[in-house]
Amino acid sequence: MPKHDSIDPELVRELANLVTETGLTEIEVEKGDLRIRVVRRLEPVQVQVAGPAPIAAVAAPAPAAMPGPGTALDRGKAGAAHPGAVLSPMVGTAYRRPSPDAKMFVEVGSRVENGEKVLLVEAMKTFNEIVAPRAGTVTAIFIEDGQPVEFGEPLLVIE
Repeated sequence: MPKHDSIDPELVRELANLVTETGLTEIEVEKGDLRIRVVRRLEPVQVQVAGPAPIAAVAAPAPAAMPGPGTALDRGKAGAAHPGAVLSPMVGTAYRRPSPDAKMFVEVGSRVENGEKVLLVEAMKTFNEIVAPRAGTVTAIFIEDGQPVEFGEPLLVIE
């Protein structure tokens, strides 16, 4: 240990690393009349929660008729029940493009191949690729870019 007048910077670094590695918020070491206290301040994280995006009212199609390409579907039970519906595998935020300045992965009318990336769903700071489960044409998209989604919620339809 160095003289009591000076503090060993290496010891302070070691203590700081120990605090970080262990997840502690503070540690104090005392030897004789030398006392070193290292405190890690945890800044509060502010989270801003946006409300759900407004959904435009859509006239329901006749019960016996299946919608054709480009026809809007109800994103609730009717959308989930559609045989070509791609459902959200998790709760998170859906993104229709890889970055804010990039073009959309798909649009209504886009032709997709099996396994092609069609959306991203961010959950717990991890971006999860949503891929087309089959080849076909995107006939409906139920979400806006950056919209919160629930597990099992219909995202789009591929026919």
